[in-house]
Formats: sequence, C-alpha cells, structure tokens
Amino acid sequence: MRKRSLIRRLGESAWGLLLLTRVVVVAALAVLVLAAGAWVSWSSGRDAVASGLERGTMTVTACGASSCSGPFAPSGPQPPLARVSVDRLVTRGTGQRFPVVVEPGTAKVVRTGPAGVLFALRPLAGALLLAALVVGFGLRMRRTAWLSGLAGVLLVAVPFALG
Repeated sequence: MRKRSLIRRLGESAWGLLLLTRVVVVAALAVLVLAAGAWVSWSSGRDAVASGLERGTMTVTACGASSCSGPFAPSGPQPPLARVSVDRLVTRGTGQRFPVVVEPGTAKVVRTGPAGVLFALRPLAGALLLAALVVGFGLRMRRTAWLSGLAGVLLVAVPFALG
C-alpha cells in the first residue's frame, strides 16, 4: 500500500475541519434563533404567568386596527378601570370576555390562562419554524427539522383555536 503525500493528507484534514466548522456554525445559528425566540416570548409573556399583579376580566367593546379596548373588572379590591386595551390578536372581536392582568403602570392588559400563555409563545413558534429551516437545510437533519416545524405550527395554531 502506498502512503499518501503530505499535501494530500493536509488537504483532507483541512476539508474535514471545514465541514466541522460548517456544522458548528449552523448549529450555533439554530440555537441562537431559538434562544432569541424564547427570550422575546418570556419578555412578552411574563405578565401572563406572574403573580401579585392586578387580575380581573376584560370585556371587549371596541376594536381598532391593532388593539381592542373595553372595561376592566378586577377580581380583588382594586377599583375597576373604564378603559383598558389589549392586542387585537388575542381577541375574537367585540363582546368577548376573558381573564387578564394589568401591566404595571399602564392601561394595557395581557391575557392570562392557557390561551394567554400560548399567545405569548408566538415568538418562540416563529423561532421554531425558522430553526426548522436552518436545521433541515444547514445540518441536513430532516426529521428533527420536521418535528421543529410541526411544533412551531402547533404553537401558532392552538392559541387561535382556544381563542
């Protein structure tokens, strides 16, 4: 058996290092996308699961282009608020009533309960969908990509079903 030349062995080692670098960079990108989605989900949804905030129910009376508004009836001894606003995506329209928590120092409310938590996870759902593309095409892990994409689609669809 003939020994390969030094140049050929170095070339093979460099090619292997290049392939390893590609895998590490793409995996780091997928982790970064997922971490960013989790961070944004937590920052937008921590009020939905936090305790010690003013809780109650909101009845939607009017909707605009990006938000809906209505009166807030607290569940504790706090005074009711005549007008609070909530993101339009978490409502189905006027007349709907659902549990909310008031963001401290504002007249904005965040939906609570299972639907509120799932609505807060929308950025994570988008990150899962994007990470599915990165994992599928960059790492060529197709089954993992399909599972990640399916989880993202479910996290997008279920809150709207719970309404």
